[in-house]
Amino acid sequence: MDSDEINKYLMAFLSTCLVLLSLNIAAGALFSPPKPAKPGYEIAVTEEPAKGAGPAAPAEQEPIGKLLATADPARGETAARKCAACHTFGKGEPNKVGPNLWGIVGRPRASVPNFNYSAAMKAKGGNWTIDDLNTYLINPKAMIPGTNMTFAGLPRGSERADVIAFLNTRADNPAPLPKAAEAAPATPGPKSAAR
Repeated sequence: MDSDEINKYLMAFLSTCLVLLSLNIAAGALFSPPKPAKPGYEIAVTEEPAKGAGPAAPAEQEPIGKLLATADPARGETAARKCAACHTFGKGEPNKVGPNLWGIVGRPRASVPNFNYSAAMKAKGGNWTIDDLNTYLINPKAMIPGTNMTFAGLPRGSERADVIAFLNTRADNPAPLPKAAEAAPATPGPKSAAR
């Protein structure tokens, strides 16, 4: 094969590539979709309320004192396994993604040393009371908007009470929890007849 024939083949190959490239550019210019102003898909769904039904009222939460009267720390330890991915519970254990929870009941908020709390948590101030822990465990972002805690919450009151009872045991001096007799509503005794 002489050099003229090699040049012919190379020229044919390069011409074909050039034609294909030109066609690709022209097709892209003709058939390109317009760029959206905002990336993503818009899905518009309208929900119509049921006939005769007003807006749904939020579910009434049972008082935490009543729930704590029957709470079981052993069940709480099992339920707290959801928290163990981000928190530790033992005295002196290191922080993870979240702070160590030893002694959380009654402890000041954002007070664990060497833990980088969110600005929202630092600004909240105060101590972790049982009522505050209950509210926080229902929905952390609702109680402290801007918190770094991404946990969705514990919607079941009995589960929250079990977890709070377990957390209360993880302290040098656990706080006193309500007893079943204290949490039960007082029932009126029989009325004596007037004489």
